[in-house]
Amino acid sequence: MTIPEKINIVTKDKDLSRIPMNKTQLSWHGIEAVIFDMDGVLVDSEPFWQQAQMAVLPRYGVPLTWQDTVRTTGIRIDLIVAMYQQRHPWSGATVTEVADEIVEQVAQLVRHQGQPLPGVQQAIVAIKAKGLRLALATSSPTLLIDATLARLGLTDAFEVICSAEALPYGKPHPQVYLNAAEGLGIIPSNCVAIEDSVTGVIAGKAASMKVVAIPEANQQQDPRFSIADLQLRSLEELQF
Repeated sequence: MTIPEKINIVTKDKDLSRIPMNKTQLSWHGIEAVIFDMDGVLVDSEPFWQQAQMAVLPRYGVPLTWQDTVRTTGIRIDLIVAMYQQRHPWSGATVTEVADEIVEQVAQLVRHQGQPLPGVQQAIVAIKAKGLRLALATSSPTLLIDATLARLGLTDAFEVICSAEALPYGKPHPQVYLNAAEGLGIIPSNCVAIEDSVTGVIAGKAASMKVVAIPEANQQQDPRFSIADLQLRSLEELQF
């Protein structure tokens, strides 16, 4: 498993007007579908993942810091737990059991505190009005997908929903995006992926899709996002 070298800062900067943009235009010619990531794109759940990891992993002897949790943003939770188990072995609970414990805590937080990120509802309405099809491609497990979509009122918003939980590899491997495109019956190059993490952007580009990156405010200057086809401050800026 490859861990991004640069730490992703999760604190959201409210004054987004100060942040310059790298890429501001995207050609929608030939695009037939938009495939959303979930955590950090639809819902502000990344802090929940960090909170849950900080609550669970130290109980198994992992000397975890907040920066450790943000460094693995976008990587599937079982892979994160497996990495820490190798570095700081514990006995008793399996990797799957510890990962499930973290997921359940995140799901509880989403059910009670989850909020849509700015522009989510408007973007979905606009995408459908343009005649484009919608799918979801996330590293999160089905339990969390169900909790998130129910909380946001988006249960029926996506024609295809794909999770990487049962795949051999999660993002940055492109398989979950390729599965979503296949489920729609659309070739990947005619899809746009919307992502918030470098890990996810790599996955979308590896799937031969155009990628819209919406990084955390404090990560807008991260040069790794330059591989995206378009970089926005929020979904409110998405235009056709």
